[in-house]
Amino acid sequence: MGKKIYILGGAQTDFSENWSRSNKSLFDLFSSAVLSGLDDADLEPKDIEVGHVGNFVAELFTGQGMLGGYFGHVHPDFSGLPSSRHEGACASGSLAILAAMRDIESGHYKTACVVGVELMRNVPGAIAAKNLGAAAWVGREALGAKYLWPAMFSDLCDIYEDRFGLNYKHLSAISKINFANGKNNPNSQTRKWDFTEKSFSQDDEANPVIEGWMRRQDCGQVTDGAAVVILASEERAAKYAKDRGLRLDNIPFIKGWGHTTAPMLMQTKMQESADGGYVFPWTRKAITDAYKRAGLPGPEALDAIETHDCFSITEYMAIEHFGLTAPGEAWKAIEAERISMSGDIPINPSGGLIGLGHPVGATGVRMMLDAARQTSGRAGDMQVENAKTVGTFNVGGSGTTNVSFMIGV
Repeated sequence: MGKKIYILGGAQTDFSENWSRSNKSLFDLFSSAVLSGLDDADLEPKDIEVGHVGNFVAELFTGQGMLGGYFGHVHPDFSGLPSSRHEGACASGSLAILAAMRDIESGHYKTACVVGVELMRNVPGAIAAKNLGAAAWVGREALGAKYLWPAMFSDLCDIYEDRFGLNYKHLSAISKINFANGKNNPNSQTRKWDFTEKSFSQDDEANPVIEGWMRRQDCGQVTDGAAVVILASEERAAKYAKDRGLRLDNIPFIKGWGHTTAPMLMQTKMQESADGGYVFPWTRKAITDAYKRAGLPGPEALDAIETHDCFSITEYMAIEHFGLTAPGEAWKAIEAERISMSGDIPINPSGGLIGLGHPVGATGVRMMLDAARQTSGRAGDMQVENAKTVGTFNVGGSGTTNVSFMIGV
């Protein structure tokens, strides 16, 4: 990759909090994360030169757009800050990061505050599901489904079953790992939830069907939350390190990135990949582009992965597309316990979207924050020993927007 972009710090909110129930607004969520991120990075608002916001559907959940204008209300020193908002469904946060990177690489700005934010628990579940359906082709797919996204990803399970064979026990194993990891995360939405073995079975009472293959424990959470990362050019990061008596080579940076956009319709995607190999070649390309830009040979160079598990099948797919196994063979990595915290490449030490939570616009930013903390030894009870490089994969829609980062020291 070209110019290095460093991650000076950041923060996330407690994903277990229902902000509306606490009489707090979308702005409160935004402001809390930004101020906490600045505090973590030991920076002042005046140190930030540009702002970027990742958000999917604030208009549908809250009636609020124009989120970049929030900066000037967080602190007077933000008044006049150039800012932009970015939307790519569940990958909105990653698109905001990519835009901030371009601003820094161009030399226009030396520091950027990237905020991912979503408030989603202020409406009934059925309305939330309808709002989130905006990331599919409205009126053209999943027309008979009560819950659109569980139905869409159940259809993906059918594709896997037809092409390679699929055993539900491997999906439930993914969920079980992510909920267990979430127990170690002080900001996890599910850290106080209790489960039994039946919770991860095909028992209709303990783990009821939502749509098709997808049962309750296979699904990511509906979450209120925000996350922030503070990015800086190499020049600015070097001064930052010198002023604080730090070593620049101990500050994590973005080693590589990849970004692709597939056709929106799931049916079109499956037609284009029907000849065999990877089910989502666009996902595979985003990840391999990130490897290439980072100068990494593949997953053997990674110490951990933070990946999109909006549903268990999404992580199953990602295992293959990161290259841990051949297409259709993710079950081998699961059965060998490679992806658990004791394995050679832990996946979602944070708990992921299933265990930690999924405030849609914040997820990509949160992934980068957790990767930066892992590689700087600041992940607490989630720490993967000696983690130096962590890969991320963030997806929007049914594999439509694909973004991957390689992050490390």
